[in-house]
Amino acid sequence: MKPIKTALVGFGVSGQSFHAPLLTFVEGIDLAAVVSSKPELVKSKLPDCTPYTSFEEVLEQPEIELVVLSLPNTLHYDHAKKALLAGKHVVVEKPFTITSAEAEELIALSEQKGLKLAVYHNRRFDCDFLTVKDLMDTGRLGSVHSYLCNYNRYRPDINGRWREQDVPGSGILYDLGAHGIDQALCLFGTPKSVQAKLRVQRKEAKAVDHFHLVLGYEACDVILHGNCLSTEQGPRFQVSGDKATYITYGMDPQEDMLKAGGGPASATWGVEAEDDWGTLYDEAGEGTPVPSQRGGYERFYAGMRDAIRGDAPVPVSPHDAMQTIRIIEAAYLSDKEARVVFL
Repeated sequence: MKPIKTALVGFGVSGQSFHAPLLTFVEGIDLAAVVSSKPELVKSKLPDCTPYTSFEEVLEQPEIELVVLSLPNTLHYDHAKKALLAGKHVVVEKPFTITSAEAEELIALSEQKGLKLAVYHNRRFDCDFLTVKDLMDTGRLGSVHSYLCNYNRYRPDINGRWREQDVPGSGILYDLGAHGIDQALCLFGTPKSVQAKLRVQRKEAKAVDHFHLVLGYEACDVILHGNCLSTEQGPRFQVSGDKATYITYGMDPQEDMLKAGGGPASATWGVEAEDDWGTLYDEAGEGTPVPSQRGGYERFYAGMRDAIRGDAPVPVSPHDAMQTIRIIEAAYLSDKEARVVFL
């Protein structure tokens, strides 16, 4: 198989820690170029890559087939459109775009040009989420009637980065909330309704730093919650069915491993420590630890390789990612008008 020559656009924390280690690991992908304002940093960390300071210049390189966009949210639409018009396959960091109209336009353009377009919703490959999915798929929970996903953390200080500025696409609903929405869509499909409360809680904060969403389904309510002022995170997932309830705490270990310089080559990659396993409570309330499924963010790029070189679907459909943006839009409307929004 001819390796897919790839350009990574953006070399901040996300590009360095969350994309480059996976792109350099997956067989069949050749991370050949990085677009960054700091070419010397690129060369020090990725000596085999060619650094570029111009996005347009890298698009002119005919050997580049795949472009990965690890950029602020406001740049997703414009850069993805330029890459597609240049004939490149595209991966966009989540959230896909700021508006669903932008997402719809990019999907139409990719289909018109016969190019692969995917969105990097890596938390589909978290240990805890894969365990929830397995418990549901195998029927161990029975018919699920209640689902809670928390993204709580304690960050009382404002760091001034773009995610915390008063600009379109900022705030934790577009950031952490997009993960929770995507996971819910994977498990339950599109909800019938959205009810939301969004707040700017911290002193001097400018962007949404608290969200509480209720996604309404025929037989289940999905609660997605997150804020920046929780000294205790609470359950990461609490999922109840008519046979059992599953509760798990803490976050998937892959992000911390990547930040520490580890990656998929490690023997413990994607493996959750036994002390961090969730618990399954039966009808009698008896709890049994459940070994966590093995996570693997690299599976996203392996799936992207297979989609480009074969007939496999992209690992995260842009249509799914567009639904996430539509739900975020509905959440903002629900909060503004203090009502349930029906989709």
